[in-house]
Amino acid sequence: MTINFTVSPSFPNERISDWYIFNTWLQRTLSLAIHLELYNSFGAQRAAIAEGKVDLIYANPFDASLLVREKGFRAIARPEGPPDEMVVITGTDSPAREIRDLQPGTRLACSDDPCVNTVGRILLEPANLDGGNTVEHRRETYIQVARELLRGEADIGFLPVEAFDGFSPLIRRDLRALVTSELHVIRHVFLVGPALAERSEELTALLLSMHESDKGRGILEALGARRWLPVQHEDVEFMIDIISTLNQ
Repeated sequence: MTINFTVSPSFPNERISDWYIFNTWLQRTLSLAIHLELYNSFGAQRAAIAEGKVDLIYANPFDASLLVREKGFRAIARPEGPPDEMVVITGTDSPAREIRDLQPGTRLACSDDPCVNTVGRILLEPANLDGGNTVEHRRETYIQVARELLRGEADIGFLPVEAFDGFSPLIRRDLRALVTSELHVIRHVFLVGPALAERSEELTALLLSMHESDKGRGILEALGARRWLPVQHEDVEFMIDIISTLNQ
């Protein structure tokens, strides 16, 4: 049996090869055939989930909600570090100093990340902006979102804090944050599907001890993490409840 593994498209493109290295390590350590399929968009990945083509996933918070509540997946680990937050950015020459300064007709650049976009729309509420009085520019990558602002083709952009912090000083020099979310509870999580239920404890133990070897530590660092931490079921349920509230 081949296990289908995928990763949320929210990770930076430069880490594509690192996820393949992680997958190879996982296969060899578990002596299990695991096929890594990386999707170019959240929509394509959601279609694969709906078709039952995903057994193992490093999921963004919104997909984690779907997978746990509707597909019988179990969260087993998360990366050590701060929770996922997002930022509304603008150009340094923008007259807007806070969200309330934004006007109807604001041009918004964003990716198709459902988590970032949902939180971003909530952060625009103090300016009474919504889908009806903004112009949305959908882009494939976060760097393309930033370029829209740098070229004056958009007024604001939605980004994960991690992506914004990861830009080069040259790019960040001409961008600034208008507001950053402070949800504190939303995180990417590693999920195991029903096809791997019998080996979930083994997989959990493997991930939680990964940082203890030089090889495992090196792979984690390449992925931007220091170690995996255990996930409590009640914490996942609380996160899902928060996401459900945000979607209302």
